[in-house]
Amino acid sequence: MSKQVLSRKNGFSRFLDRMATLLFWGMGIGAITLVGWLLYTILSKGLPAITWDFLIKLPEEIDAGGGIGPVLFNSFYVLALSLLFSLPIGIGAGIYLAEYAPANRLTGFIRMCVESLASVPSIVFGLFGLALFVGYFQVGLTIIGGAVSLAFLNLPVLTRVTEESIRAVPKELREASYAMGATKFQCIRTVVLPAALSGIITGISLVAGRAYGESAVIILTAGTTTSGAMWDFSLFSPGETLAVHLWYVQSEAIVEDAREIADKSAAVLVFVVLLLNFLLRIPVWISERKFKMR
Repeated sequence: MSKQVLSRKNGFSRFLDRMATLLFWGMGIGAITLVGWLLYTILSKGLPAITWDFLIKLPEEIDAGGGIGPVLFNSFYVLALSLLFSLPIGIGAGIYLAEYAPANRLTGFIRMCVESLASVPSIVFGLFGLALFVGYFQVGLTIIGGAVSLAFLNLPVLTRVTEESIRAVPKELREASYAMGATKFQCIRTVVLPAALSGIITGISLVAGRAYGESAVIILTAGTTTSGAMWDFSLFSPGETLAVHLWYVQSEAIVEDAREIADKSAAVLVFVVLLLNFLLRIPVWISERKFKMR
């Protein structure tokens, strides 16, 4: 093959490389710009008008000037309960599938089922929670029903993310740990999990944000009302959350400032989701900083 042909092919390859680089840069910048524009639009409309009274007052059904106190508390309460139920089971199942489960057809079938459940619409889990807690146990629309249903919703995602994060840990780290006399449990606890922490935290951030902003499951299992108290820790009280309140204000509320309440509620919802993701990343940053200092 002549030098001219080689030079022509190399030039064409470099041209394709530049075009692909520009394409991916453009797609990345476009996605970031779109997300930034959405965040700015939502936050700029609501954040400047938010007051402390709005965050702690009770909602109003007829008069203007209502707040979001009980629904904001319920949002954090239901989120905490759902994570309390889902994190140990989801992370434990991910560890089992990655480290202990044998490579056979049964394990493959379990993984397929978990992946299938991760793609099921949230309304299906809401209907399941409705049938379980309202129909079978007959406890009504409650906070505990909404929390457990959200845990069911998030378990498949958390399991798969944990498993893939652990599988991504290099085998050399495990072999070095075993060479120093560590048991399998010690290896997982001191080597594998710290190395996979970033991916696991990412999964927790995904399920936490999804649970905090979920509305379909809450409407069917926890209801669209609150007990009327600001701090109601009863597990059997109605559990309207901020996302459900936002839907209600936008669709059915008759107060004259419904639009303003919706804008401020949406801003609070987005801000809290961003804050949750930031706070959950702090352990990863601390771990990475300690690793670099060694």
